[in-house]
Amino acid sequence: MTSNQIVRLFAGTAILVSLALGAPGSPLYVSPWWLVLTAFVGFNLFQSSLTKFCPLEIVLRRLGVKCDC
Repeated sequence: MTSNQIVRLFAGTAILVSLALGAPGSPLYVSPWWLVLTAFVGFNLFQSSLTKFCPLEIVLRRLGVKCDC
């Protein structure tokens, strides 16, 4: 997997998990504060599309994951 694919997988998983834990109608509901994680991931995706700066991609690159730049 390339770093871009891993970033998308990580972001999608974080959003789905935080929605499952933060949405009041969910059977896995814990607290509405989990929705803050959803907002954070969404904001990070938005800003990285404009600035090309993604902290997770930097970490993955240092770990030796192939970049598809």
